[in-house]
Amino acid sequence: MSRREKLLFICSQNRIRSVTAETLFAGSLQYEVRSAGTDPDARIKLTAGHIGWADRIFVMEKRHQNRVQKRFRSELQGKRLVCLYIPDDYEPLAEDLKEILRARLMEHVELSSEDFV
Repeated sequence: MSRREKLLFICSQNRIRSVTAETLFAGSLQYEVRSAGTDPDARIKLTAGHIGWADRIFVMEKRHQNRVQKRFRSELQGKRLVCLYIPDDYEPLAEDLKEILRARLMEHVELSSEDFV
């Protein structure tokens, strides 16, 4: 079996958006997924190790993209960084958040019914 692609999802607190995105891929046969936050008090704080681990990186807002680019410039070399433009307006694991994540991710990752919850 080939190596699973590693996806990293980033938001501010790592409590709602990035965690919800991570849970969408639970049990995926194609992707290995982690999440982190950019804020100092994030549940899991983003580190250079996260950036190094990931094949593709998704941020929820432009400000997250700017923070990541500023703080991890050298670690981002050769990495694909995508902004999904999803505001912090949702409840954890909310169906409307899952729907917008699926819609925004469709052009970036293969979403198969077998491994995408």
